Order: sequence, then structure tokens, then C-alpha cells
Amino acid sequence: MVSTPVLGPLPDEPFETGRLFTLRVDRYNQISVRTNRYSVPVRLIGRSVRAMLHACELVVHDGREEVARHERLIAKGGCRLDLDHYLEALVRNPGALPGATALDQARSAGRFTPVHDAWWAAAVKAHGERDGTRALIEVLLLSRHLPHEHLVTGLAAALKTGALTADALALEARRAGEEDGHAQEEPMPPTASRSNVTSLTSRRLAHLPPDKRPLPSVAHYDQLLRLHRPDRPTP
Repeated sequence: MVSTPVLGPLPDEPFETGRLFTLRVDRYNQISVRTNRYSVPVRLIGRSVRAMLHACELVVHDGREEVARHERLIAKGGCRLDLDHYLEALVRNPGALPGATALDQARSAGRFTPVHDAWWAAAVKAHGERDGTRALIEVLLLSRHLPHEHLVTGLAAALKTGALTADALALEARRAGEEDGHAQEEPMPPTASRSNVTSLTSRRLAHLPPDKRPLPSVAHYDQLLRLHRPDRPTP
């Protein structure tokens, strides 16, 4: 008789199916993985990072911190650039933004919307090419702390009011977030009227048998008023 093998318990940690690479970040804050290039934050230039290549994505870590996550490129010789990774450098050199490949990819992905372009054009008209572009980059930095949809709503509201600075737009975006939060609040259930509320004491008394005892009397205590102690004179 052949015994059936018994499978052991599954391991506590999931089995890693990706391939690990240790790579050095070049001067363009990019890493090369299998002939394709991916961006990482500009602060990592010259440092070594760990990149885990999966079937559909690439995840990059600096120590224990996840610093980038990209959709994997299948064709050879491609590049995947995140505009957010270049913002610190673009603040110092705003003239490089209009022709940046990362900006084109952000437009294609829908992260840089026509509302961004309209606000950018208005800021350039009000402040000049350099200062208007720098104001846009400061707005893009706000996306690290504000939801994307709130930022776009704030951009649209800022266009109507002429708020063409990053500080004013931050107020508009936070206001949009507060309005969105109020709209998503669920309505409270209707409060029961007082006529429908039954007192617990009344409910208990309604189920008690009738009390047939006589009412209490204090007549016996009147005898104490006529008694006095012989060793104490009566006033």
C-alpha cells in the first residue's frame, strides 16, 4: 500500500518571484534595467539602489524605503520617467520643463491635465516665463501632500479667481478637499421622536401588580413629642 505524501504548512513569508538588481543611479537620476531606463528621485544621484523587477512592474528601494514604482517596459531601449522625480532640479532650472520628456509622459498618462496647462499659461502671462514656470513647479510639489483630484479642482477654481501663486492655489485645493469631504458624509438616521420613546421605569411599573397596602402614617411618632427624660429639665 502506497502512502499519500502529506504537504507541510505554507511559509509565513510570500515567495518572491521578481529578480533583484543592485544598480547605481546615473547623473540623470535614472537606472538601467535590461536595456530600459527608469527614473528615481533626483536626491539619489550617485547612490546604489535595489530594484526588484516583476512581470508587470519595477519597484525601487533605497534601504528600506520604497522610492519609485514603475510599470515595466517590455520593448527594448525605452524609458519610463516620473515628472515628480525631477521637480527639485526643475525648481533651480525651470527653463528645462517645457521640453522635458517626463512632462510629455505625464501628459500622456493624464497626470498633467489641460487644466495644468491653462493655469501655467496664465501664470506665465502674469509673472513672466521663468517665474510663472517656477510657480507651476511649486504647484506640482503640492501633489505630494494633496490628492490629485483636489489639486486639479483647485487649479480650475484658481483660474476663475485669478489665484496664480502656489500658496493661493493650495488654499483652493484644500477648500475643494473640505467640500468633497462634506459631500461624501453619509446622512445621519432620523432621530426618534420623544413620543415613541418609552421610559424604562414606566415600562416596569406597567407590569407590576397593584399595590394594596395602606398609605404610611407618622401618627405614632407624635408620642415621642410628649415624652421627656427626668434627668433633663423641660425648657
